[in-house]
Amino acid sequence: MTRVVLAEDGVLLREGLSGLLERFGFTVAAAVGDAPALLAAVREHRPDLVITDIRMPPGFSDEGLRAAVELRRDQPGLAVVALSQYVEQSYAGDLLESGDGSGVGYLLKERVVDIEDFVRTLRTVLDGGTVVDPQVVRQLLVRRRDPLARLSPREREVLELMAEGHSNAAIERRLFLSEAAVGKHIGNILAKLDLPPDDDVNRRVMAVLAFLRSD
Repeated sequence: MTRVVLAEDGVLLREGLSGLLERFGFTVAAAVGDAPALLAAVREHRPDLVITDIRMPPGFSDEGLRAAVELRRDQPGLAVVALSQYVEQSYAGDLLESGDGSGVGYLLKERVVDIEDFVRTLRTVLDGGTVVDPQVVRQLLVRRRDPLARLSPREREVLELMAEGHSNAAIERRLFLSEAAVGKHIGNILAKLDLPPDDDVNRRVMAVLAFLRSD
């Protein structure tokens, strides 16, 4: 059973998410309403996954984000999914650069409405994937310039889908490309972003971080 610590200051949403998680086979070890309680609950229960709102008491600024980054600094393998009401570029960058960049997600709360997609996202993050909400990706794509200026329009499309957590096979289907074409585009992306030789998973994460990192 996957053990989860949930942090959300809204009582109705917290209770709703707890029930949803239990229904899909997760075990909610603790459900708390502020950042200090989140830190304490994780250290007590040692969960597999943390789901946290970004803005929580006491200051309603970035308490949840800072708690998540601190937890991943202490436990780099801890899977974390952050929920936000709005697109915040710095929040996405800070969280995704914590730990080694894997096993992390950044979602807008409205995405939780699609229950099956939300649960798939949680499982992807638990498996070490990096998932960023498509709306966040689209807005950051508009803002970003270097180092992405070296990429072709098709390579930018492929990188956008990588940032959303899609596999090579899913990218093939969405863009109507062959397996070889997707592999070539990804190879070009990694080369143009000057990413050092490493295993494919880590290089993909580094490409996503390059995509999301602030100027």
